Amino acid sequence: MSDRSLNILAVIGSLHRESATRTVIHHAAEQLQADGCIVDILDFEKEPLALYNPDTAHEGPAFAALRARVEKADVILLGTPDYHGSISSAMKNFLDHFWHEFAGKLFATIVASHEKGLTVTDQLRTVARQCYAWTLPYAVAFTDGHDVKGGKIIGEQFKQRLEMMLRDARVYGQLLAQQRRADLAGTDPCFLARHRKL
Repeated sequence: MSDRSLNILAVIGSLHRESATRTVIHHAAEQLQADGCIVDILDFEKEPLALYNPDTAHEGPAFAALRARVEKADVILLGTPDYHGSISSAMKNFLDHFWHEFAGKLFATIVASHEKGLTVTDQLRTVARQCYAWTLPYAVAFTDGHDVKGGKIIGEQFKQRLEMMLRDARVYGQLLAQQRRADLAGTDPCFLARHRKL
């Protein structure tokens, strides 16, 4: 196992000021930091991201700075509310800005939903697959008011499931990060070969 700290980008895909998703992502970040990870929280309520326009989105210092944060990450932790069975517009907008930067990295997903978040989870997995990223074989979903209330996690089962997911994100994220570095530095034929710097 590598002694290098795992870099995690934790993305809050909600613009709601009293967001339960924000509560959960901050809780997850604290747990991951306590376990030795480096966590960068991306909160679009505090750091607005312009609507994706392929003609202009990749220009300017704001995008360059955000891209550097995405590239640095070994694991992308995505938290989104379930809006009409889909991911939030803020989350979709973030994901639209990147592609190559996700390749070979691990996505871990958390969904705030009254409907188990299954379609939202499937959509996030589809994005990961299209970008050649990995995903955990499960997601974690919670219900605002039942599992999270007043800025605190109150659901014990949810807390345990979240703890399991964070452990798996650390363990498998570290393994995939090691292999990703080796593949990018190596010469073997693999799906990351196209991302090697010449």
